[in-house]
Amino acid sequence: MRERILLFVILTCLGVFLYIFQNHVNTVAGFVILCVCMVIYGLYSIAATKYQKRKLKKYPPVVNENYKPFVSIMIPAHNEESVIGYTIENILRLDYPKFEIIVIDDRSSDNTASVIKDLEMRYDKVKALIRNNGAFPGKSAVLNDAFKIAKGDAILVFDADATVEPDFLNKLIPNLEPSDVGAVQARKIIRNKDTNFLTRCQNNEYTFDTYLQVGRDAVKGAVELRGNGELIKREAIEDINGWNNYTITDDLDMSTRLHMKGWDVRFCPEACVYEEGIVYLMPLFRQRRRWLEGTIRRYLEYFGDAMKSKKMSLRARFDMAVYITQFIMPLWFMMEVVFRVIKFLTDKIDPYSLHNVLWSSLIVSAVVGFGFFFAIRYSLRRYGDLHRIKAFKQALETTVYFFIIWFPMELFICGKILFCKKDMNWGKTAHGLVVEEKTRQELELQEV
Repeated sequence: MRERILLFVILTCLGVFLYIFQNHVNTVAGFVILCVCMVIYGLYSIAATKYQKRKLKKYPPVVNENYKPFVSIMIPAHNEESVIGYTIENILRLDYPKFEIIVIDDRSSDNTASVIKDLEMRYDKVKALIRNNGAFPGKSAVLNDAFKIAKGDAILVFDADATVEPDFLNKLIPNLEPSDVGAVQARKIIRNKDTNFLTRCQNNEYTFDTYLQVGRDAVKGAVELRGNGELIKREAIEDINGWNNYTITDDLDMSTRLHMKGWDVRFCPEACVYEEGIVYLMPLFRQRRRWLEGTIRRYLEYFGDAMKSKKMSLRARFDMAVYITQFIMPLWFMMEVVFRVIKFLTDKIDPYSLHNVLWSSLIVSAVVGFGFFFAIRYSLRRYGDLHRIKAFKQALETTVYFFIIWFPMELFICGKILFCKKDMNWGKTAHGLVVEEKTRQELELQEV
């Protein structure tokens, strides 16, 4: 109810602001100022990233080879019989001396539990945790249950479809050593990015997120965990009383609570975790719906406390406030256009003066779209190693993808929060298409 009331107040205030200022001031000017502020902060993060890179090149960090904490790798699995075996086999090849793997079957209706038990019998480092059908739902509850039996001083969380290189932990661990660092997030990459348009855009989306996370890390901002490939100190988890069972985005919720407690969260682009991209539109909508809803609910629940937190750094608070504008901007723009259309219809303005009503908003939206396109293209060139022409084409299609996915989704989520009861619907993502395709190819080779 608190989130519903707060969102209603925010939307009402934004609507009143636009209505009043459209009759007295050109609200496009306010929208432009907002965009300019975001651009300035983006340029600041790029400059900070370049400075950090030069500094590290001039003064390479000394890696403490003796810092080798015992790591408990926790992998929740719900109906993942097609991929979980392949994932465990991959993770067991990690070139790290001290780790255990806890695989949790979360009330699966397929043979996931049997596969996990078989893996436990075959490998000493693998432990199976089978949750009963009456257990509390959600990934957070799964991780809390596994944390009770975990021995590690650090907890590494993977999705059931994750794959990594053998040196993954050796790259990630040194970032966790400083006493103020509570967690480190690895870079996520779509391993089947060449399957179709959707998987390609998802990988570009992750590449763009890498660019944002690197920038936030460089300015000591509010770096966020991403669920897959997150490494967290036991001390930090205990300090915030574990995962929040009542959130649908465990990673984002934990990120904010860590920052509020004064823990720093780092990003390590050198350590990469590969996951399976979604190849169909409706499952993609369900997944992004959960992500966006969890993000908005997280801000509604914690923003006030975060801004008042004495332990959260000023940079992290400012960075969080800046990134909230990415959710305010679409609402601002859509309400701006709606109000201008209503004004045009009710005031009976001369059709030839339509440009005075709508074109300013459309021009601003084109400028915003170009800025978004430029940022994506930069990230694809910088972190995707794409040729200029290829980066241009993929940045263009990814920009369209973003507007198609995120703009209508934000309207839907705002309506859901306002008018529907909060639920724990995760929107389960189907995995196994990549593994099944690989198995099919191997069988074909055997026949040949």
